[in-house]
Amino acid sequence: MSVVIVGGHDRMVCQYKKICKDYHCKAKIFTQMPGNLKNMIGKPDLLVLFTNTVSHKMAKCAVDEAEKCNADIVRCHTSSGAALDKILEKACC
Repeated sequence: MSVVIVGGHDRMVCQYKKICKDYHCKAKIFTQMPGNLKNMIGKPDLLVLFTNTVSHKMAKCAVDEAEKCNADIVRCHTSSGAALDKILEKACC
């Protein structure tokens, strides 16, 4: 399963990757808005959007790309490791 995480904290990237690896998910993590985010998202199975730490422009771009490939979109206000763990537990089981 491929997962794209948009938002979150820079210092949590390693934890996000570890949690995804525990669920056997391939992850792309974007905590900052790269100039070509539209092209970098790809075709994920799941988009996790941490709404508290993401700009409106970045969120809109990510959601638009995820909708094109019919990816599941999960919005979460908190960007903690526990929140990601719960999201992946629901999505993978």
